[in-house]
Amino acid sequence: AKAATLWSMSIVPVCVCVDSYKPVIIVHGIFDGPQQFQNLSRFIKKVHPGTEVTVIDLYDDLLSLQPLWKQVPDFRQSFNSIMKNAPDGVHLLCFSQGMNLILSSYSTDTDYLQKVFHKTLKKNVHFICYNKLGQKVSICDYWNDPHQRLSYLRNNIFLPLLNGERPHTWRENFLQIEKLVLIGGPDDGVITPWQSSHFGFYDSSENVVEMQKQEFYLNDAFGLKTLDQRGDLVTCVHSGVKHTTWHSNFTVFRNCMEKWLT
Repeated sequence: AKAATLWSMSIVPVCVCVDSYKPVIIVHGIFDGPQQFQNLSRFIKKVHPGTEVTVIDLYDDLLSLQPLWKQVPDFRQSFNSIMKNAPDGVHLLCFSQGMNLILSSYSTDTDYLQKVFHKTLKKNVHFICYNKLGQKVSICDYWNDPHQRLSYLRNNIFLPLLNGERPHTWRENFLQIEKLVLIGGPDDGVITPWQSSHFGFYDSSENVVEMQKQEFYLNDAFGLKTLDQRGDLVTCVHSGVKHTTWHSNFTVFRNCMEKWLT
């Protein structure tokens, strides 16, 4: 497999290689499509003229609710067709749900349900998501309820595999990522907790546990610890940025992305 640099704007991946810069592939998030990433494409071409940028035009808008395991093969086929023409590798920019798609596609937490379910219903979301019907909706594929750990591990068919919480053989492929850049911030307004954009999450008391203290990190379940130890895991925190504006914020682009797009 070709090497890649991977961003998550989790909150925020294909093209033909050009003279100086690797092609950039952008993967949109839930309820998004190519139109929302016109600004980001312009930013890239402004600072790195000649870069070919492609926003994958698959499962746009409401179609993004399709089960993630249904979407993964199509996304994989799309960016693999570009990577085969990019001998030096590509850059993958993934917004929100797009991060889960690409980690899965690359072979292998965001939480949008607070926008779908009222907060008072949060304790009952697991009844909706942790069953065969719920797992046919993309946002349920990455609903992680810290109060329903056993049900999550038993019935969620997507995220526990991605996080290495159930056995899989994806670790070697994950470690082919050259640089993983995680972008997020406390004013996101959608990602809950916002630290999940950096692989943090709640414990059973809803206290935030940082990435380096997560079990999947300590056990190096899918290679995140190895990536970190070799210096290829970067986090970038920005305050004052709302969830839907990460990919159109030029300051975020300059501070968190530009220097890696070479």
